[in-house]
Amino acid sequence: MKKMIALFPGSFDPYTIGHYSIVERALPLFDKIVIAVGVNRNKQSLMSEEKRVEAIRSLYENNEKIEVISYDGLTVDVAKKYGARYLLRGVRQVADFEYERNLAEVNRNISGLETILLYTLPEYGHISSSIVRELASYGKDVTDLLPPGMKIPKKQE
Repeated sequence: MKKMIALFPGSFDPYTIGHYSIVERALPLFDKIVIAVGVNRNKQSLMSEEKRVEAIRSLYENNEKIEVISYDGLTVDVAKKYGARYLLRGVRQVADFEYERNLAEVNRNISGLETILLYTLPEYGHISSSIVRELASYGKDVTDLLPPGMKIPKKQE
């Protein structure tokens, strides 16, 4: 039987408590989850790609079901490289659902990959990386918006 491997792609700048919750809830569904930190040249990053990968890896260092990588290129190509048959995505609101539905259709058409959507828990529905980035850029404490033990710089690197 083939292993159930999911790729969880995103810029994760930063990786929020919402992202963490999606992965924790998806762990029983898959044999392995590859968290794929994508390079998005159109975004102003709070943390370098290397720092994001390092921070996420530290969260899961004792979990053999999690692998954290970085990538540049098409998500479907990375999924194929790692043997993933599924893309894992989180949905916070209706606008996210519409975007994810369209993306899932394109990904399935070009690669055969299925997308698994998990809805964000209500208590995390208002949290987005862009909000966390903005608050952090103004020196606000964002500890409660991040996974336990994760730290991000207050100013851009």
